[in-house]
Amino acid sequence: MRQRSALFLVLAVLALALPLHAQQVGGGAPGPAKEEVPFIFLPSPTVPDSEAASRPIPRLPDGTVDLTGPWVGGGSNVDIELEGGFKPGELPLLPWARQLRDTRNKADEPYTACLPMGVPRVNPYPWKFAMSYTAKGLSHIYVLHETGDSGAHRVIHMDGRGHPADALPTWFGHSIGRWDGDTLVVDTAGYNDKFWIDSRGTPHTEQLHTVERYTRINWGRLRHVFLLDDPGAFSKPVTMTFIARLLRSDLKTGGGELMEFICLEDNQYGAAAGIRPGTGTGNK
Repeated sequence: MRQRSALFLVLAVLALALPLHAQQVGGGAPGPAKEEVPFIFLPSPTVPDSEAASRPIPRLPDGTVDLTGPWVGGGSNVDIELEGGFKPGELPLLPWARQLRDTRNKADEPYTACLPMGVPRVNPYPWKFAMSYTAKGLSHIYVLHETGDSGAHRVIHMDGRGHPADALPTWFGHSIGRWDGDTLVVDTAGYNDKFWIDSRGTPHTEQLHTVERYTRINWGRLRHVFLLDDPGAFSKPVTMTFIARLLRSDLKTGGGELMEFICLEDNQYGAAAGIRPGTGTGNK
């Protein structure tokens, strides 16, 4: 038993020491630096590149492409400038926004206080699309994230409605979606200015407007083309491309489903369920 515990500890240390494989088309971002707020940064097991195209793209009974997932990655997390494929200094932030980003204290990051991450941010933990239907067909798509939303969920309205004339600013904004062939297009406005776009502290304003295009390019990969338009914080709109990876469905290496996560005020992962790291995953 002691040998197994020692082996687990060694493997855990090695996993924490390795950089997370970049999910994005742009540069990859490492885990937290020594001076940053510590958090668990273990890569989720995903379908490898060698198997990404090994199966056909699944479809729902009505013929619509199945985007459900669960997926890992597909957005910014640590630094949207790097992860979005820009060189240092290329992200077209207005002077006040650049100064604010560069002077923010990472210990003040809202997400570490159990608040939502916002859009387009995702961390190394799985997320998925959940479809909701009525007699008239698809009415809503919910975006569920294992740890990124602190218990909240994002709603995408698929019933043909438009944005409210004066939307109440919220963490995830007001999202309306439509299909463009096999691509899900999500238009979102009505964001608040409270969340950080990444843990580096990239800011935005309530003028933020985003358009996301999700395309399942093969069985194991989802392409996310992200348009960010915020004249209050950026000098011009920017478009970035991210790639999400399908979570592996092997129960021994990941389960293939979202796990329960309860975010506590002191941010102790798993404490609400009495989970102690290193004690195994059995039921007893």
